[in-house]
Amino acid sequence: MSLTRTQELTVEEIRKLTLPLSTHVLSGEGLLDRPVSWTTIIHPEDDISSKSVQKRELILIASVSNPPKAHNDTELVQWAAGAGASAVVFCGTVSTMALAESKSRDMPVLALHSEVRIRDVEKSIISLLVNRKGQIERRGTQIYRQLTQISSRNEGMDGLVVAMARLTKKTVIVHDKRLHPLSHKLQPEFAGIWDDIEYFLKKQDNLPVELHDRHRVVEVDPPVLMQALPVSGVARLVAPVITKSLGRGYLSIIGRESDLDEIDQLVCEHGAAACALEMAKQKAVNETEKRLRGTFLDRLLLGDVSQQEAIRQGERFKHDMTQTHVAFVLSWRGDSQPSLRRLETIVNAIIARQQAAALVWMREREGEVVVFHATDFDDPIDHSLALSDAFSHEIKRQHPVNRVAIGLGQVAREVNVWRSSYRDAVQAKELAERLQTDIPLFIGDLGVYQLILSLSDRDKLADFCELTLGTLTEYDMRQNADLIKTLEAFFNCHGNLSQTAESLIVHRNTLLYRMNRINEIAGIDLNRPETRLALHLALTIRRLLSLG
Repeated sequence: MSLTRTQELTVEEIRKLTLPLSTHVLSGEGLLDRPVSWTTIIHPEDDISSKSVQKRELILIASVSNPPKAHNDTELVQWAAGAGASAVVFCGTVSTMALAESKSRDMPVLALHSEVRIRDVEKSIISLLVNRKGQIERRGTQIYRQLTQISSRNEGMDGLVVAMARLTKKTVIVHDKRLHPLSHKLQPEFAGIWDDIEYFLKKQDNLPVELHDRHRVVEVDPPVLMQALPVSGVARLVAPVITKSLGRGYLSIIGRESDLDEIDQLVCEHGAAACALEMAKQKAVNETEKRLRGTFLDRLLLGDVSQQEAIRQGERFKHDMTQTHVAFVLSWRGDSQPSLRRLETIVNAIIARQQAAALVWMREREGEVVVFHATDFDDPIDHSLALSDAFSHEIKRQHPVNRVAIGLGQVAREVNVWRSSYRDAVQAKELAERLQTDIPLFIGDLGVYQLILSLSDRDKLADFCELTLGTLTEYDMRQNADLIKTLEAFFNCHGNLSQTAESLIVHRNTLLYRMNRINEIAGIDLNRPETRLALHLALTIRRLLSLG
């Protein structure tokens, strides 16, 4: 029976369309464009001198079943080259001598895993040679199955990405829903331009418009889109990673636009589905870990955990409990608030970005997110305040109309002090809520606030405010000016004029003019430490009285 085909396929196309994802190209990487006429299985113990094969056949070498009479791999490469084969595919390891022979004879050599059933590979290749369309459909199912097997072996997102990059020979990258890269495999040809590509990929506006709404990406058809990148001749195939009808991330396969083909599209489509399973699995693991961590920290704050048990549990969470820690407590303030989980997500993202060591705990009933930060031993407060400032800035960036309160507790050198650090952080956070400030407050800096709050003679406090700030308040009301606001920004920025101007979004010269006007109108000298102290106290009292 004669079998006819309309178009010859190459070794590379057969590799991508039929061979297992674990296949390795051992030699002849640049020779895979050779056409393939047919395929034949050769057993090493066969009498190869009597074997008749067509030119341009793909020779499949089975595992050795009868070693004493078997030809070695070098002899098989020599025979295949002499027969005019397009390439040789071994099942198992290949000797260095055989590889040297293959290079000298320009014979591509590929290797399958030793447990692969060579007969199934032969059937797949023949099916492709006879019926390309039908084999491509079957190949999609095979790719998905092999990728999910990688996930089931707990090789993670990195394992999936490496497998897709090996199959496509393209750069592969997976982003989360906020376009933070989760895993990528870069091909050497893009190393010099990767910074430009990566910068483009991380900007939300650069996603294809069809993928902007995470709630509707399930409706995108076709599921894989092609997009040109800001490098001449380079493009990407991108597909949403969808779980429970919601976009959770994006899979991109990046290559020369002329090289992206139907198999790359197939890998992108099924790879996105496999990544979705991996994300769902990782999310389930993370949720379990969160619950265990929350239960442990609940017990710790109740005083129900010994130092030894805390250290053991910390090892389970890959966290060193013996380090110096500072407790943070964060909560939304105001009427219209995002979810507490959103706050937790931002906190975790900053911690991951800065590679900080911390235990994070969302306490829904209390409406707060708790962080135990493993801080610097020698300079714990400034180190933890820097992290809390990063929280505040990122929250303000992502939610400019919402407000957060952040409190930091005392330094805890031992686990049994964590309870006290947490209680102090709650107190500092509550004061931040009363002061209506987004600035993280450290309990050790709150003595003056606590003193003011303890004073019962509100009239005297009001008189002090009027005496110190009255002329400036009147001027602001009369001229619709911002001198009080300018003073508050000045103290919030610790007297730094450049930072003050930036926070007020005014030119530095405008700020200097306002500072001079404050001196003139109030009849004061801001260069005097006593004057600054009085103004700062008056502003603090004014804020506290307005809340009382």
